This record gives sequence, structure tokens and C-alpha cells, in this order.
Amino acid sequence: MKDELRREMLEKAVEGKLSCAIARKIAEDLQLSYQDVGKAADELGIRIKSCQLGCF
Repeated sequence: MKDELRREMLEKAVEGKLSCAIARKIAEDLQLSYQDVGKAADELGIRIKSCQLGCF
């Protein structure tokens, strides 16, 4: 897992959760797939909430 991705996710997660919109923004900013961000969230124990598109 990229260190930058890990840092962004841990920094933006609140109580172990990250909104879908923020997860998508992280993926786009770091030019990663939504799948990569989803896998990273699983590895970090972060849950994606309020997912409008079913990406995660």
C-alpha cells in the first residue's frame, strides 16, 4: 500500500469511517482506482459509509 494513500485515509477517517465522497476524492487526487482505495480501507480497518454509487 502506498504510504501517501495510507496517510490520507488515516488522516481523513473519523472514528474508523470514511465517507464515499472523500474516498472517491482521495482516489482521484492520487490517480488510483476506487478498487485500490477500497482494498486499502479494508487493510486499514476503515469502513466506507454513505456510498452513493456502490463503488466500495
